Amino acid sequence: MKSNSDTKTNQGNNTHNVSAEEVARFAALADKWWDPNGPFRPLHKINPVRLEYIRTQLCQHFKLKADSMSPLSKLSLLDIGCGGGLISEPLAKIGAKVTAIDAAEKNIHAAQDHANRYGININYKNVSTEALIANEHKFDVVLALEVVEHVLDLPSFIKSCSLLTNSGGIVFFSTLNRTPASWALGIVAAEYILGWLPRGTHTWEKFVKPSELVSLMKKESLQPIDLSGLSYNILNKNWQKSSNLSVNYMATATNTIKI
Repeated sequence: MKSNSDTKTNQGNNTHNVSAEEVARFAALADKWWDPNGPFRPLHKINPVRLEYIRTQLCQHFKLKADSMSPLSKLSLLDIGCGGGLISEPLAKIGAKVTAIDAAEKNIHAAQDHANRYGININYKNVSTEALIANEHKFDVVLALEVVEHVLDLPSFIKSCSLLTNSGGIVFFSTLNRTPASWALGIVAAEYILGWLPRGTHTWEKFVKPSELVSLMKKESLQPIDLSGLSYNILNKNWQKSSNLSVNYMATATNTIKI
């Protein structure tokens, strides 16, 4: 197996699952990733509950010391569609050896610049999942947060996530359910009324029902171990984990392939 640092850049890589339109949309906002009041404000707001969820699941699954300052120090982690590094950085801070990839080169530059500014060691790469697979990379943890609703071919993307995960490793997905509630809240309210997201960020038809995601995971030897909703509390204006999967939800699965 090759090391996580020898992957070449995106030139010549197979990127059949990458939408040029989606890449251009997020690349145009590359300098706004770390502005808590900018176009990625919802991700800044949702980050604490996502991070707590990921940390808890990893500590339970890998039997790590949850009260440690660096509980993830033994884990290699891949953040797919990392954007500006909003998830990559805090996970690196608690010990994970993070490789983070994005199809938009401008996002990688923004993420690397921010990490360098604060002395955070993250292996940022402008490469595709297919390139990592071709180079035989595997990780203990794979994250695909707010990504599945943007890919061109969801089944092949789920397969890529499975191929990139070590046997017994964990994959996390975070996305939006395809329901009337997600259309009303995730698009109409978030993009057109409240202005939380730039208009056109999401396409409702590409939202993924939990049952669809679970079915695709199982086909690729990813055994679901948790489904949790993410709900917005209008009273304290914060996100929280819930049992309501009707809009935002997270799915966790373990790779059951025996090597």
